[in-house]
Amino acid sequence: MAFLRSSSNASSGMGVADDCKHIFSELQRKKMHRYVVFKIDEKRKEVIVEKTGAATESYDEFVASLPENDCRYAVYDFDFVTEENCQKSKIFFVAWSPAVSRIRAKMLYAASKDRFRRELDGIHYEIQATDPTEMDIDVLRERAN
Repeated sequence: MAFLRSSSNASSGMGVADDCKHIFSELQRKKMHRYVVFKIDEKRKEVIVEKTGAATESYDEFVASLPENDCRYAVYDFDFVTEENCQKSKIFFVAWSPAVSRIRAKMLYAASKDRFRRELDGIHYEIQATDPTEMDIDVLRERAN
């Protein structure tokens, strides 16, 4: 059995499981994943990886992987072509906090977000969304260009 070390977040008491950084690195450097969804495990008091999306998965599959009634953090590797016809990739950090989620969850995720985001070195843009329209694919395209 492997033990995961975690670093604690003083403001919320949340740690970050080591595999969070490792799997983010696989997305960023090796392009093994299209997205990673993270959740706070309240019993372990740390952020853990909930789901990864294969490099071939679509943006719609990413959006569908986020729960309708609970908060999550996620990173999405957005590929696009510039006006100069250059292939580019930008990594988006998404703070998903649906309006119908529990107040406690919203507060916990908000208090832990900045510290967790700093653990993931290489994020280009951040989106805070309370419903799917706030993170539509066109929003990503606009931000990336």
